[in-house]
Amino acid sequence: MDAKKLNRAVSIFVLAGMTAATGLATALKFSPADPHARMLLLVAAFGSLMGVASCVSSANGYIMTFVFGLLDVSIYGAMCLVNWLNGSSGLGNALLHFAYFIPMQFVGFIQWRRRGSNPEGNVKARRLTASQRGIAAGAFLVLSIAAYFLIARFDRSAADSFIKTAVILDVLPFTCNIIGQFLMSTAYMEQWIFWIGVNISSIVMWGTALRNDPASSYALIYVIKYGFYLVNSLNGLRNWVQLSK
Repeated sequence: MDAKKLNRAVSIFVLAGMTAATGLATALKFSPADPHARMLLLVAAFGSLMGVASCVSSANGYIMTFVFGLLDVSIYGAMCLVNWLNGSSGLGNALLHFAYFIPMQFVGFIQWRRRGSNPEGNVKARRLTASQRGIAAGAFLVLSIAAYFLIARFDRSAADSFIKTAVILDVLPFTCNIIGQFLMSTAYMEQWIFWIGVNISSIVMWGTALRNDPASSYALIYVIKYGFYLVNSLNGLRNWVQLSK
């Protein structure tokens, strides 16, 4: 199978699989007797579908990623806030999406237009130099430490623990998201390394939330979402290695 056919097959798998899984999860968790839970479930499902459309578009270099992404990050930020208010992790991601991710959708759209992206793709991808990679790694370390101590001040879980697992699960996607979004908006291939980190840590975070509250319908949606995101991010890395040559 050549690269184009493989890329098309993975994109179709992610889009179709996410749509089917989201529909099934929504049907299984739908609760007519609880209007609040029903609303959260439907909103989370819609946001997840916009998110997967954004990720697949990004993996292929399509500028529409920022249109779908605006809907996704707005909804996800709200769901993270709900999760935190219910006593679990999520505050860091809520703040990240409202204060950083939403504005960066507009920045990314402008930057990709300048780098030749259009509805058919064709973005001029690039790679970090060795020194820039060192800066990215240092930024990841510094941001992670700073975010840990900041979020730990507001954490509601395991308040007496020296090392708070819930905070770590919040910090990892928080930091990877910041760096990944910057590299994505400026069309660097290395963004996908950080997206892989986001997806793995988010699966663990929402999986923990689901274990703590098996009735949490939106947590199940996000476990499914980031599972498909992980598949897409691996394909995105493969595709952007070629785009950035």
